[in-house]
Order: sequence, then structure tokens, then C-alpha cells
Amino acid sequence: MNPDTAAGPGTQTKHRFVDVDGLDIFYREAGDPANPTLLLLHGFPTSSHMYRDLIPKLADRYHLVAPDYPSFGHSSFPSADDFEYSFESFYELILRFVDELGLDRFSVYIQDYGAPIGLRLAQRNPDRVAAIVTQSGNAYLEGFTPFWEPLFAYATDPNPETEAEVRKYLTHEANQWQWTHGTRDPENISPDAWTLDDANLDRPGNREIQLSLFRDYKNNLDGYPAFQEYFRVYQPPTLIVWGRNDEIFGPKGAEAYLRDLPEAELHLLDTGHFALEEESDFIAERIRDFLGRHVG
Repeated sequence: MNPDTAAGPGTQTKHRFVDVDGLDIFYREAGDPANPTLLLLHGFPTSSHMYRDLIPKLADRYHLVAPDYPSFGHSSFPSADDFEYSFESFYELILRFVDELGLDRFSVYIQDYGAPIGLRLAQRNPDRVAAIVTQSGNAYLEGFTPFWEPLFAYATDPNPETEAEVRKYLTHEANQWQWTHGTRDPENISPDAWTLDDANLDRPGNREIQLSLFRDYKNNLDGYPAFQEYFRVYQPPTLIVWGRNDEIFGPKGAEAYLRDLPEAELHLLDTGHFALEEESDFIAERIRDFLGRHVG
């Protein structure tokens, strides 16, 4: 075993809850809080579970925190009457979450749904975000693929026909496809991933909540010019680790970052949307090197 990555005190992942505005927000945490913090923001349809392998690979040197959003994973699942399910609300909740944990300055790892949340954090609080790691975390129109056509059609004109098309994205088959499509070998991917996603979606009322998030997603695009202006002005250190075979957010979305962040480090990997499933060792080593150079 490499002594630099050997487990030691504080590297064990803890599974915790914190009250944020009356909601129990679940999070995984490992590492010494005195070390630089990396906030891990998950995508759809998963949860902080997607970071289960990455966290212990970095916890000897960094402080890792990975929350679940409401209606995902183990966090509270309030009704739509009690919580506004939108990306703006998720941003506001995660901002209060980092405040509750006393995280004054941190880097962010963004993937899929985590991108519009994490990039709001960075753009609106540039003094708090030290660096960005993006894995299929889109910020440019170039990243959208034909996968999104039914979703944008539904968001633009919600009706029984457009809804029927996007409900196909809330099935066992769609969950399994997201995890396995574009991978080098689907047998590398544990079925635990989509089985957990199935169980989450099967909770009464959750598909309707996910539909509301589908309708809201197009509003994130209005924030793209501000995100890109933030990149140009602040030039945050950015590491891009992206599945070149991702048919949800395509590799053109990864390459587009270089337009505003010419010093960003880009790695297109031979895998799909959930690149950590096949490339966690490679990504962990790139993060160690990247954060070591930029945040200590």
C-alpha cells in the first residue's frame, strides 16, 4: 500500500445528519476539518452514494463533505407544499448547509444536478470557493445532447404527451442506462447504484417531485452567462474529468470550459456519465495533484 494514501485516523467515512431550516440533511464526511475541504455535490438520479469510493481515497489529505438534497438519498423528503423543489431552493439550502457546518472556504466537486447548485455557490460567493472539479457538470449550451430534447419540450409545454415522454426517464431501465451507458464494461458497475435510485424514486410522490425539477431545469440556463462571466473574471482553478462517452452531457460541454478558463485541466475519459464508477483511482490522483497545487 502506498503510505501516502494509507488509511489513518479520521479517514473513516461518517454518516451524519444536520438540521437545516427544519430539514434533516444527510451527509457523508471524512478527513480532518483542519485540512482543505472538498464539497461533493451529487447528480440525478443518485445521491452522495455516488462518492462512496472517492471519499476514502482522499480523506488522508482533505476534508470531504457530501450532502444529499431533499428527496434524494437519506435527507428529508418534504412535500411540495412544504418545500419549493427548484435548483434555486437547493442552492439556498446548500449555502445554509455549509454555514451550519462552519465551512467558510472550500472547493466544489460538481456532477450533473450538482453543477447548477455548485456554480451558483461559486459565482455568488467567489471568496468562499477555492477551486472547481467538474465531472459532467455542465455550464455551456454545447454540453446538451439529444437526451435533453424531451426534457426541454416538457419544460416548455407540460402536457400529457410531453410528460409521458419524460416519465420514461424515471424508470428502472433509465436508471440502469444512466449508470452503464458508455462504460468500458457494464459489469464494472455495481447494480446497487440503480437499485438505490429505484428505491428512492419509488417513494410515494417522488416522481411528481422529480417532474417539477425537470420543469425547472431549463431555468438554470439563464444562469449560464453569469457563470461564464465568473469564470472569465475570477479564473477559478478548474479540473475537468468527464466521460467522453457521456450521452447526457457530451464532451463538447467539457471542452467549452476552456474558452473561458484556458488554464483549466481537461481529461476526457473512456467511460460514461458516472465516470467515478470506472475511473475513481485516476480521478482521485488528479484531484490530489490539482488541489495540492492550488489549495494546499
